[in-house]
Amino acid sequence: MGNCCATPSTTEESGKSRQKKPKQKANPYNVAYNRGAAPAAARPGLVVLRDPTGRDLGAQYELGGELGRGEFGVTYLCTESATGARYACKSISKRKLRTPVDVEDVRREVDIMRHMPPHPNIVSLRAAYEDEDAVHLVMELCEGGELFDRIVARGHYTERAAAAVTRTIVEVVQMCHRHGVMHRDLKPENFLYASKKESSPLKAIDFGLSVFFRPGERFTEIVGSPYYMAPEVLKRNYGPEVDVWSAGVILYILLCGVPPFWAETEQGVAQAIIRSVVDFKREPWPRVSEPAKDLVRRMLDPNPLTRFTAAQVLEHPWLHDSKKMPDISLGDTVRARLQQFAAMNKLKKKALRVIAEHLSVEEVADIKQMFEKMDVSKNGKLTFEEFKAGLRKLGNQMPDSDLQIMMDAADIDKNGTLDYEEFVTVSVHVRKIGNDEHIQKAFTYFDRNKSGYIEIEELREALADELEGTDEDIINGIIRDVDTDKDGKISYDEFAAMMKAGTDWRKASRQYSRQRFSNLSLKLQKDGSLGAETR
Repeated sequence: MGNCCATPSTTEESGKSRQKKPKQKANPYNVAYNRGAAPAAARPGLVVLRDPTGRDLGAQYELGGELGRGEFGVTYLCTESATGARYACKSISKRKLRTPVDVEDVRREVDIMRHMPPHPNIVSLRAAYEDEDAVHLVMELCEGGELFDRIVARGHYTERAAAAVTRTIVEVVQMCHRHGVMHRDLKPENFLYASKKESSPLKAIDFGLSVFFRPGERFTEIVGSPYYMAPEVLKRNYGPEVDVWSAGVILYILLCGVPPFWAETEQGVAQAIIRSVVDFKREPWPRVSEPAKDLVRRMLDPNPLTRFTAAQVLEHPWLHDSKKMPDISLGDTVRARLQQFAAMNKLKKKALRVIAEHLSVEEVADIKQMFEKMDVSKNGKLTFEEFKAGLRKLGNQMPDSDLQIMMDAADIDKNGTLDYEEFVTVSVHVRKIGNDEHIQKAFTYFDRNKSGYIEIEELREALADELEGTDEDIINGIIRDVDTDKDGKISYDEFAAMMKAGTDWRKASRQYSRQRFSNLSLKLQKDGSLGAETR
């Protein structure tokens, strides 16, 4: 549920004590698709945690500077009053837990972190508080930066270094699986170094999409980040093998600097994953050792029954005997690609922060007014035609099929219409996700001179505080990847495509992600991409 462990932006900010939390702006992406949902304001006395450490966080800890923002809340630097020890505190606003599934996600994340035994490569949960307004998770603080940033900063990058990182990631997977936990969202951004020391351990930081599983149990829910999704997730029939696939995707990126399954559209990424054709021809693959390529093939085996388990991966010669392997340099090209890949992710994260800061909470009065305008028959219920017509007047151009899915999900009593309470559950989606207003806000932020384009200098300024010493090659690389018409600048359409294609931005709302990729799965089945055996 977001980056819980990061370095505060300034020393001055991190030193300030926040006795009173600043007012949190609503996350605009949270979508209430689930049955039985009611607006948070109508759910007083909501209890999330089964066994909280306590109710008064302030009695033990002082909150400092903001470290990051996630789907449901804000993460702060947190200092234990009695000892001065520093932690990260993720404060999750109950107002944003709009559905029973949202509540269960938070509860399960805490249960899983408590269930996992201490491990040097898994961030630890120290305490979990719950008061009237929020859930506060006090966790180990990771200040060493993101995985790719560390690799790039080291300068000399070799296969042996990639093997060391892969071993750590797969050991985390093995530990999870041994304790009946499927991670479901392994990606480079979910691994941080504990400190800036060269010997600092790499740690898995986010269990927000993880679930408990029993041997042989199968799952159908589509969750995760598109680049790292296993084909059986899109086929809606999967088990813990998906974590090895995701680790294999990370390994591929570590070895060549780009994802193995890439396309310019969400559907294109999904089709590439289903095809599962791994390219070993581009640079630097001709120079990569055969054992390394063999392990990639075995981890990215599209058949989960024959895919390597975590234990088999760790026994593979390339990892098991990595110190005996030649320390083959992967060259400056791979380092540059990793740097650009990390920079692109930071640009997208910055865009999401801009959106979160600019879009305010949906007021109940506005929602009611929208409902009344749509209710042409004035009977307190919206038919599908009224719902669709009302959205068209608001400029919403979602396909009828998507609107029907949205309406069906909110129609609790299944009478074919939406009453006001049911309508509330989709109002955030109707007004914010259904059109591109949120992306337009972010684009406008970057387009400082209002030219209608994001130009090189504007991109450099936007990333100045994200990447120290951002060089020209990284900026030009981002422009080159996003600028599809090759005019040397980024138009709104190109920016929107960047935000939508093959990224995890849709995960900002889990419910939207689940619904979106469910629709995509159905579409792929219809056009034959998934194959008859998966239907």
